[in-house]
Amino acid sequence: MKIGIPKETAPGERRVALTPDMVARLVKAGHEVVVEVGAGSEAGFPDTGYTTAGASLGDAWSGAIVCKVQKPVPAEVGKLREGVGLIGVLQAATETDLLRLLAQRRVTAFSLELLPRITRAQPMDVLSSQATVAGYKAVLLAAGTTPKFFPMLVTAAGTLPPARVLVLGAGVAGLQAIATARRLGAVVSAFDVRAAVKEQVESLGAKFLAMEERLEGEGGGGYAKELSADQHQRELEFLARSVKDADVVISTAAIPGKRAPILVTRAAVEGMRPGSVIVDLAAESGGNCELTQAGTQVMHDGVAILGPVNLPATLPQHASQMYARNVASFLGHIAKDGVLQVDLTDEITRATCVTHDGKVLRS
Repeated sequence: MKIGIPKETAPGERRVALTPDMVARLVKAGHEVVVEVGAGSEAGFPDTGYTTAGASLGDAWSGAIVCKVQKPVPAEVGKLREGVGLIGVLQAATETDLLRLLAQRRVTAFSLELLPRITRAQPMDVLSSQATVAGYKAVLLAAGTTPKFFPMLVTAAGTLPPARVLVLGAGVAGLQAIATARRLGAVVSAFDVRAAVKEQVESLGAKFLAMEERLEGEGGGGYAKELSADQHQRELEFLARSVKDADVVISTAAIPGKRAPILVTRAAVEGMRPGSVIVDLAAESGGNCELTQAGTQVMHDGVAILGPVNLPATLPQHASQMYARNVASFLGHIAKDGVLQVDLTDEITRATCVTHDGKVLRS
């Protein structure tokens, strides 16, 4: 099967869908791979790496399956041949116009953010792999913004206490943030509405903050679910008391398909000490902090509120390597014996296939 790897065109996107090592694996399995010139250069993968791996350089949109990181823009949809397969993070929950365009061209599109949280799908889980990058980089952003050291330092000028870091949300990004902040020497605590993550938080050397009244925030597939209005109000009051003692707050809470929950109100920010830092990883879906502005830094009462977007693209080499392994695993699932197989009775295929046979399968 012919697999195409185009160069990403979204602003700031430096990742590539497949890396040379994964291309070599696909070529060995009998696939033909065509890579657009310069597709991997910003991630540290020159064209020579792809040709050495057995790929050719050319029109990547001519593939029977086209693999991308970001969703295609309308002009790119027009480059897809009718009946081809498309794999990427298509943001299917919100991109209804894109899905219509893809269906009109009879593209069989797979949106990888919709992968189910099941054991078979773990090697394909792009959300987890890219959240690992985001959680790590969020701590580095915080460390570069705070006016304090992260570790405790004993110096001739006296002892400096360690920074206190609070992580909100203990999913993949949150756990990586905890681990990274601990490696840098900070004293770390974490909060999550899912009591089941307490053991994971504590295994990383952080303190798990629990409300006196237990919240039932466990949703399907291990994700958090939306709380009732009364529960959320009690959560906000609890977190306002917690964030005021933190030097750094890293928020990672998300609810699939919905706006990110507000966890840090304006009043809570105003209760923090000047020089404190908030890094809001939920900025792209509305933000966990009431004052977050996606893609920029806001100063409010001496508190720096960072709303970074697409953090994985800022570490493109390792992010691409992990993403490529996810994509290669997914290709192994749907492209067997040189043929694109769309078995909608299969849980993974059914969950991710958003357009097929001229129809939108998910809206």
